[in-house]
Amino acid sequence: MLTGIGTDIIEIQRVADAAANPRFLERVYTAGERDYCMRRKNPYPCLAARFAAKEAVLKALGTGLAGCRFTDVEVLPEFVGGPPAVKLYGGALKAAEKQGIQQVLISISHDGGRALAFAAAVKGRDDT
Repeated sequence: MLTGIGTDIIEIQRVADAAANPRFLERVYTAGERDYCMRRKNPYPCLAARFAAKEAVLKALGTGLAGCRFTDVEVLPEFVGGPPAVKLYGGALKAAEKQGIQQVLISISHDGGRALAFAAAVKGRDDT
């Protein structure tokens, strides 16, 4: 059952400017996300899409950043070349567990200087 939705959009250049400060990268992205995006010729669309994804996930959980950190949400492919998947840690995981949310679905994209994401929080799993 769908229990929450969230969306976010951000200008890629804004993330590129902020990424000049390594503390921003460490504060916002997990080591896995940094490694995944920084391997690209232009890492900024990848980083911006993940920033938007984190915001969208926190909105879908209904928490925003209250009691959560950006690194409590990780967005990486489940397998090489696969679609993005969400893993929750810390405060985001606690918020999801408290609400019975077992899965967060995510869609991310970037084009025309902007990145966007849409997240859906789901109670239960439909593995059929």
